[in-house]
Amino acid sequence: MEIRKFLSFMEESEQLKSVLRTAWTSTGRRESTAEHSWRLALFAAVLSDSFPELDLSKVLIMSLIHDIGEIYDGDVSAASCPDKKIKYESEYRAVQSVFSILPEPQARRMVNVWLEYNEGTTPEAKLVKALDKAETIIQHNQGDNPPDFDYLFNLSYGREYFEGNELLQQLRSFLDERTKQKILNHNNSYPQ
Repeated sequence: MEIRKFLSFMEESEQLKSVLRTAWTSTGRRESTAEHSWRLALFAAVLSDSFPELDLSKVLIMSLIHDIGEIYDGDVSAASCPDKKIKYESEYRAVQSVFSILPEPQARRMVNVWLEYNEGTTPEAKLVKALDKAETIIQHNQGDNPPDFDYLFNLSYGREYFEGNELLQQLRSFLDERTKQKILNHNNSYPQ
């Protein structure tokens, strides 16, 4: 029965709620990958009117599943990723495994959307990649982080994904200003 497969997938995907990221919430608690994905999808939804030419359904699905490959081996921070190819291969195996629980048409669709995100060539993938980086930067600036948190990372993180779109460039400028203010408040000076 298809319902059992959907329920099994939902039960399996619950594990993403326990995968912790290297970001902290405003209350000082480590953020989960599921929380990040939810807020990314929310961000995409509220900005969707600015991108009417895009497939909103795909954007939202992509936002929700872009990090599902972290379900078994956890989050590897972009700041400390030793080998992006190994990270991708590990996540791809996890994606194939978790989506194989679903009925075949849904499994194929989810894997294809995940692959599209990772290839980053479609307008939908480019937007989700930019908003993924933006959401991470927002969380870094909003979080109650440890004293040695590296805010400078924000200033270079994913910058290329914001190019070519005026709204995304404005968003990036605003995020960079917020980061610079956070650094100033944190260190009492901004490195030049």
